[in-house]
Amino acid sequence: MNEELNYAEMLEIPVETVTVNKREKKHKYREPELSEQLVDQVNGRMEEAGDPLYAESKPIEREVKPRTGKEKRARRIIIGEFVAVCALCAAIFLTNIFLPESAINTFVRGLFGGNGSAAAEADTRVYSDFKLTPVVNDYTDVEFAVSENGELTFSAPCTVYAPCDGTVASVSGNETAGYTIEIKHSDSFHSVISGLDSVCVDQGATVYGNIAVGRSDGEGEVRVGFYNEGEILNCYSVNGNKLAWN
Repeated sequence: MNEELNYAEMLEIPVETVTVNKREKKHKYREPELSEQLVDQVNGRMEEAGDPLYAESKPIEREVKPRTGKEKRARRIIIGEFVAVCALCAAIFLTNIFLPESAINTFVRGLFGGNGSAAAEADTRVYSDFKLTPVVNDYTDVEFAVSENGELTFSAPCTVYAPCDGTVASVSGNETAGYTIEIKHSDSFHSVISGLDSVCVDQGATVYGNIAVGRSDGEGEVRVGFYNEGEILNCYSVNGNKLAWN
């Protein structure tokens, strides 16, 4: 207001004729929040109903109960069990990496009904899926004979080979009676070689058609039989020292 009076005096205007209008400051309009609107509506209705006790909202205080000793013990037990499970998982993980054949890994594999490898899958191949290979080398002079039931026999000092790929299921016998080797080729097909004077494979070994499994000194008879589902097969032919399915 003093500034307007000073300005009037500078212009030599009588002060009495000066009207000073003071501008009122406009407040910025603020949109009420939704909660405030709701409270205002409820308060308005309560006031219309003549009940002023509801004109003000009161916060609801939640009652916090202190934990009892039983609840604390239960929580400690849960935390302990969680830590134990984590430690067990870590132990299994580490032993699976550094000790794959440890007792705990063997137990876990047995618990879930598997040995942890693709070898646990069923081998559904049949005998005709395999290619027969000579059981003696090409330099051996030997005569083969095939019995009526399909057993192959021969006598000669020679090295004896597996007739086709497979895994040695068992090795039995001795030097006096001769050795017998059973080779598993699939779940349904296996072969048996008996009358060997010595063997050069162990049970569980993987053999192929060109892998020697034993030797004969020629004094005894070597017998070879092919079996499908436990029944001996008589559906192959011999040409020289070569074998082939009919």
